Amino acid sequence: MNKIKSIEQVLEHIHDGMTISVGGFLACGTPETLVDAIIEKGVKDITLICNDTGFPDKGVGKWVVKGMVKKVIASHVGTNPETGRLMNTGEMEVELVPQGTLAERIRAAGAGLGGVLTPTGIGTVIEEGKQKINVEGKDYLLELPLKADIALVKGSKVDKKGNVYYKKSTKNFNPLIATAADLVIVEAEEMVEVGEIDPSDVMTPSIFVDMIVEGRK
Repeated sequence: MNKIKSIEQVLEHIHDGMTISVGGFLACGTPETLVDAIIEKGVKDITLICNDTGFPDKGVGKWVVKGMVKKVIASHVGTNPETGRLMNTGEMEVELVPQGTLAERIRAAGAGLGGVLTPTGIGTVIEEGKQKINVEGKDYLLELPLKADIALVKGSKVDKKGNVYYKKSTKNFNPLIATAADLVIVEAEEMVEVGEIDPSDVMTPSIFVDMIVEGRK
């Protein structure tokens, strides 16, 4: 099956009201070509799963500024003032999740687990509304899996079957979200032939990847 698609073909699968997870850490490792294409399509009412909301002019922060997002699930939002403003006015829902917990919730979804137990957040506002479980005399919060309809991933080097290598810190949340979505779309910084990525360097195996698009150079 040919996984290489045009931006137009990919956009056919992205609609209003979807839950979309996007890789990146402060826009490092974020698939900017896909982010911009979704802006051009005018998708709205997105539930966004991400580490952070980037900056007003970088990464998924551009979606926030344009009012495309109804809810954000992220570990911090301080680098994008618009996120804070919309949160404070009630125009956009923001669920703040400790960064390690966010990663584990995504991982749990990818692994087919029912959730994870963590002591992080006990005794804080994080525990509000969550089930608390005592294990051997210690309290833990049950944190539920986070799965998306679509994951947007940025690969530094991607072969034509969809095996992905991430360079340095661009790896961040990308491999995790690639396991935890119904449809995984990878934006390739560099597209290569099958066999050009050493198998030991593959960080997301092709089995997780549904579509590949070439990013801007």
